[in-house]
Amino acid sequence: MNRAEIDTDDLLKVVLLLVVVWLLLEIVGAVLEVASWLFDAIPTLIGVALVVVIALHLTDRI
Repeated sequence: MNRAEIDTDDLLKVVLLLVVVWLLLEIVGAVLEVASWLFDAIPTLIGVALVVVIALHLTDRI
């Protein structure tokens, strides 16, 4: 098979597949970045929750 014998449609399919894979990798990277940020924020969120629970307990709201 000669390189010149490849159909344009086949080349477009290959390019489309590569673009879809690239977009999926970008989406997965963004999701992992958000998940990493959330995991980094967990100790702070736990601290805020403890302060709220203690404040509610001291004001007899619980």
